[in-house]
Amino acid sequence: MKNTATGLALATGAAACLALTAGPAAADDHDAEDAVEMTKGEKKLAKMLEGRVAGEPQTCIRTRLNNRLRVIDDTAYVYGSGRTIYVQRTRHPERIDRDDILVQRRFSASQICKLDIVNTVERTAGIFTGTVFFDDFIPYTRVENAEETS
Repeated sequence: MKNTATGLALATGAAACLALTAGPAAADDHDAEDAVEMTKGEKKLAKMLEGRVAGEPQTCIRTRLNNRLRVIDDTAYVYGSGRTIYVQRTRHPERIDRDDILVQRRFSASQICKLDIVNTVERTAGIFTGTVFFDDFIPYTRVENAEETS
């Protein structure tokens, strides 16, 4: 039950970042200075998620359909392309670095799962740089615009 609540909180994270403000008084003030500044990575992720709706958190995703990986520094790994993409924020997103290569030891050849062991290796020297602890994968599916279909 706790994991579901955590996953749902993560699923709404990108949208919530857009709505964050500096405090209760800022809700009445529409000055841009009062808004909490999103990180470069959060801005990039929010742009990727425009026009998409979060779905139920997934423990595993199929690798065949999600072999494209995009790395957003200090923010998330994004798997897949097309109609549905999966966001993996990890337990320590501040450690995500696009200069690291993910080395995965998976329990299944056809899936990437929350419990897989993932290490990072520095791209040029091949030096071990850390271990990644996945959380649930959050699917974001592109929605049809109601005005276009009318």
